[in-house]
Order: sequence, then C-alpha cells, then structure tokens
Amino acid sequence: MDTLTDLVDPAMFREAMSRLVAPVHVVTTSGEGGACGLTASAVTSVSDRPPIVLVCVNRKSLTNAAFKRNGSFCINTLEGNQQDLAEAFAGRTGLSMPERFALGSWVTLATGAPVLESARASFDCRLTDVIEQGSHSVLFGLVEAVRVGSHDSALVYLDRAYHQV
Repeated sequence: MDTLTDLVDPAMFREAMSRLVAPVHVVTTSGEGGACGLTASAVTSVSDRPPIVLVCVNRKSLTNAAFKRNGSFCINTLEGNQQDLAEAFAGRTGLSMPERFALGSWVTLATGAPVLESARASFDCRLTDVIEQGSHSVLFGLVEAVRVGSHDSALVYLDRAYHQV
C-alpha cells in the first residue's frame, strides 16, 4: 500500500457507507453564482455556540462553485413524502434547475438562499470556511436563521434507497 487511497477498496467503502442511515436534505444557494441546489446526506452540526453546520459537496458537482461564490447556503431537511424533490435535486430526473425549484414553494430568510417552506427544518447559513478533503469540499456555515416545520415523517436514505421514518 503506497498511498492513503490504497487503504480500502472504494467500492467496499461505498457499500459499507450505504448501510448507514442518513436524513435527506436539499441544500440550496442563490446569488452571483446563480440559484441552484443539490440533494445531500452528508450534513451535520458542528457547534451550537455559535451555531455551525457543515455539508459535504462533491468537488465535481456543477453546484460546487456556486456555493462558494454565493457565500451562503440553506440546508432543507426533507419530509418523508418529498422523495420527488430529493430525486430532482440529485439530478436523476433530467429537470433543469428552474424546473427543480418549481417543485416546491420557496422563501428566503437572512442570507437570501432558497428556503423550502415545507421542510421539516431549514438552516440558513453564511459560508465561513471551506476545506478541500479528498473528493469533496466541506462547507462550514454559521447558521443565521432557522425555520422549524412539521413533525411529520422524515425522508432518510439507507441501502441506496429512500425510506420514510
């Protein structure tokens, strides 16, 4: 094993990661870099004082540069019945970005990033730091506003499939 990338077979790593349950989010941004979004499960809190979250965005994603240029993003946690939004923002439907946004009703809070009105929770963030790590950019955001939605079922991803819990 010559490099760190030789430690674990990538296919085996992806298979093992598919066994972890994760909430599904649509992460959005808007500004000079354009309005766009993506489906993400690699989202977590970092700190509550100050409130900081992170989201991992593939460096090859067409949205990556827009998030960095706009300097803000909103993490919208999906309800169990919002698989259509997850599929659309994952790029699996062939819809353009404006068509994807047409699937939901959106507002803005502090940063101007699109906030999904029907989300279980939304975290409106100002981008504070980016760390390039492996295949992804880790975006850190200071939460400037929060919107809490219903307690209905949540959409999660497990074993390469969506589930409602």
